[in-house]
Amino acid sequence: MSQFNTRERNLPARGYRPGYYLLGMFAIMGYGWYKYIKGVRELNELGREKMWSRIHLIPMLQAENDRDQVRRYWADQDREQELMGKKTKIYHSDRFVRPTYSITPTNISK
Repeated sequence: MSQFNTRERNLPARGYRPGYYLLGMFAIMGYGWYKYIKGVRELNELGREKMWSRIHLIPMLQAENDRDQVRRYWADQDREQELMGKKTKIYHSDRFVRPTYSITPTNISK
């Protein structure tokens, strides 16, 4: 066949080779997975930090709760003495015992 035949068309391929597209796709996916794994590790570290901060705050919160309980207990004792004129003893010692409260519903429907 002749080099100048008008019927034969020798057009260049459009775009890059498929291998380049695959290489680009894998590079973009690899970068995405890298960022994803880095983000998951960061979230795990933040969760661990949050847990340890709560663990270290527990004694302070417990002490604050204990002080509040004792304050309420002594206020209740003073109020009882004002109303009854004397202090009554429930227990046989002066040791503080944490009161147990039970929550009961106000409106009971039958």
